[in-house]
Amino acid sequence: MQLTSLFKTLAVSACLVAVPTLASAQAYPTHAIRIIVPAPPGGAIDTIARVVGDKIGASMGQPVIVDNRPGASNNLGTDVLAKSAPDGYTIGIVGGSHNTNKFLFKNLGWDPEKSFEPIVYTHEVPLVFAIYPQIPAKTLPEFVAWMKANPGEAKVATSGRGSAQEMAAEMFRMASGAPMLLVPYKGSSAAHPDLLAGRTALYIDTISAIQSQVKAGNVRAVAVSTRKRSMSLPDVPTANEQGLKGYDANTNGGFLAPAGTPKAIVAKLNAEINAALKLPDVRAKLEAAGIEIQGGTPQEYAALIKSDLAKWGKVVKDAGIQPE
Repeated sequence: MQLTSLFKTLAVSACLVAVPTLASAQAYPTHAIRIIVPAPPGGAIDTIARVVGDKIGASMGQPVIVDNRPGASNNLGTDVLAKSAPDGYTIGIVGGSHNTNKFLFKNLGWDPEKSFEPIVYTHEVPLVFAIYPQIPAKTLPEFVAWMKANPGEAKVATSGRGSAQEMAAEMFRMASGAPMLLVPYKGSSAAHPDLLAGRTALYIDTISAIQSQVKAGNVRAVAVSTRKRSMSLPDVPTANEQGLKGYDANTNGGFLAPAGTPKAIVAKLNAEINAALKLPDVRAKLEAAGIEIQGGTPQEYAALIKSDLAKWGKVVKDAGIQPE
């Protein structure tokens, strides 16, 4: 009888603990939500945070504040997110570096899987192989041949350590066997002038950042990096189509919450963000920026993170890149 009573007491206690948590999740949100963007204003993840944030704020009846925390290859803002209270009032949106920085930095202070609760996979941004237009190459194979014939001029711009542009260039180096010198810049705006002037030969840049230069004829797009063609530049063939079999690189990402955020809150945020991503005006704004909209469940986003970690970990290892 005493043992039975103990079990009953424990069961009642467990229920009493669960009730406030459930009640708080059902009432959520009761005040402003902060979205941490670990990058400067103007990029893809900042654009998504602002466009989607406005919609979910209106839907949930609370203000949504975008908090840009750039620095340290996106590690600064991601660290702030990882160490925030897991109550649903601080969430974040990350890009491709979330799945590469683990292999490039020794002491992150956070883990891309263990430190977060995936909310929803929001986007994929293809990369474009943009070359200096005076180079006599109209296709990717022709450009690879040019690089091999002109190794001293085969300079490839990147957006710095851990960036999608650097990882795509390393993958290109290994897949093509072409000689190249990677030249790091602090983002697209810093890299573009040297590409336009011919001081670098190639920049594998996000379509959202480079498409205006492509359409103006200031650079020549010879390939896109993803397995399928980009909806923004449908006439540009993929690297895979042009002989780099299996080549697949992009910058992608989505919304995360700190580890331990209640599943009911994660589910509510997932539903709200998915609904926002389906709105015609949201789709129009994001697609105009070269952002290909995704969506789905938290479990699907978790699986993508795991898959990308395996892919980029292999690229870093095979390229012989040492963590700092």
